[in-house]
Amino acid sequence: MAAPNEQRIAVPIDDPNADTEWNDILRKHGVIPEKPPSPTPMIEEAILEGRRLAHENRLEGKELDELDELEDDEDEAFLELYRQKRMAEISALQKKAVHGSVYPLAKPEYQREVTDASKNEPVFVNLISSVGTNVESRVLSELWRQAAAEYGDIKFCEMRAGQAIENYPDRNCPTILVYKNGDLAKQVVTLALLGGVRTNMRHIDDLLVEVGAVPDSDMRVIKRRRAAEDAEDERLVNGGIKTGTAGKSRNIDDDDDDEDWD
Repeated sequence: MAAPNEQRIAVPIDDPNADTEWNDILRKHGVIPEKPPSPTPMIEEAILEGRRLAHENRLEGKELDELDELEDDEDEAFLELYRQKRMAEISALQKKAVHGSVYPLAKPEYQREVTDASKNEPVFVNLISSVGTNVESRVLSELWRQAAAEYGDIKFCEMRAGQAIENYPDRNCPTILVYKNGDLAKQVVTLALLGGVRTNMRHIDDLLVEVGAVPDSDMRVIKRRRAAEDAEDERLVNGGIKTGTAGKSRNIDDDDDDEDWD
């Protein structure tokens, strides 16, 4: 208990994080904690690192003919090294492209063609609907054919769901089964979690990357992502032009209306 004549002094603290001489005194005596480091340097470092990586990866995903078009803009030696890297990647993919089409499955061969085969490579199975009115099933079957053609190094299979699993509900079709190392690694029931009837090859790319069938740096993935970004940029630009034109048209119509009233 404080002595009767003891006086307590209230220490004024406005902003404990402010850079003031008074706060420095308080920090020195442990009245307030040390000021946390400013995040600004870390943010600036992250921005610089992002710019550096963007510059280093500016040629990722470009085809050989696209690289040839950059001869006037890039250092010749650097471009040649990158061209050789791209040719090596293409050659490696061609050697691994042992598939190239969708494998139709029957139940007796499921163990051999899917479960056992997945011990050497990921295997993707599309369980399709037996009903022709299942739109999502038709969408995925078309994407499955495109994916098999583009990713010839990956095995894509297709089977009617009712043949694979007796009484399998049609409402669960299509169902994607991904097998790795002899086990079921992932299951996607319908396209609801991908893009529904708007599911496209970018969703398939993301699935391949997610399960480790291809790396995120795969040139096929990068190329499609960049194409989508370019298309979106063009859509925004054209959309702005159309909006401006539409606005101008409305102004002209408004003027005409005013003249009619005059």
